[in-house]
Amino acid sequence: MKLSRRVREILSWYEGETPGTKANLARMLTAGRLGNTGHMVILPVDQGFEHGPARSFAMNPEAYDPHYHYQLAIDAGLSAYAAPLGSLAAGADTFAGAIPTILKMNSANSLSRQKENADQAVTASVCDALRLGCAAIGFTIYPGSDAMYNQYEEFRDLSAEAKAKGLAVVLWSYPRGGEVTKEGELAVDVIAYGAHMAALLGANIIKVKLPSAHLEQKEAKKVYEEKKIPIATQAERVKHIMQCCFNNKRIVVFSGGAAKGADSVLEDARAIHAGGGNGSIIGRNCFQRPRDEAMKLLDQLVEIYKGK
Repeated sequence: MKLSRRVREILSWYEGETPGTKANLARMLTAGRLGNTGHMVILPVDQGFEHGPARSFAMNPEAYDPHYHYQLAIDAGLSAYAAPLGSLAAGADTFAGAIPTILKMNSANSLSRQKENADQAVTASVCDALRLGCAAIGFTIYPGSDAMYNQYEEFRDLSAEAKAKGLAVVLWSYPRGGEVTKEGELAVDVIAYGAHMAALLGANIIKVKLPSAHLEQKEAKKVYEEKKIPIATQAERVKHIMQCCFNNKRIVVFSGGAAKGADSVLEDARAIHAGGGNGSIIGRNCFQRPRDEAMKLLDQLVEIYKGK
């Protein structure tokens, strides 16, 4: 595995991590068409848990098959494929070594009535990740939820075990629950706070949603306005999120969000690239499209992160 100067620089930020964890970070940073650029595009497919099978896959029935997602990520030259235990296990032998994988360790579902105390159940183990040859584990926290402190402690234990065994750790940080409003879930101050907490919790790769210009917290709003923190454009907001992740010294990828037009997806990617973000982690906006459309979209995303 040949490492570029950029990848070596990124790995140097992760002081205190095991050689195994750094090696698995390098696996993802050197994989696919964006290998050695410092940018990443990851395919996450956990929506079957979150939204149910028909809402996730009926618009592209091929996507009911876990092998479809493996093959899509491989053929598109992506950096990694992230999914829950059953999905990864369903293709682990066929696609062993073909693409770095991330085992999503916890999940929620739309049948739950939890709102203020939004939470997820741990549905896999670090041993599962090792058995399946994964490069990393993935975990979701809900900053703002009444359940967040328990989630932080769950993550602490799983992260410590994963890193001790040489795996990297990806943390989905999605503020919600408690007194966070629906608009506030995407507020730039709230997203920045959630991203910073993910860094403080020891995440190697941080996944957040693209923030809006809304300011949710009264005391934070005063600081943003007094210090004139630039947040008018999406690129400025991305730049601020990166700043909040140890001054650009953590890998941050941004969620593709709800299904939308290809032009919007590409516009988001251009803003992420312009703001210094590391890349996109995009699910529904890929696998819910027919394969040829998804491949075209992913090709365009990769070219954007190559600076073209």
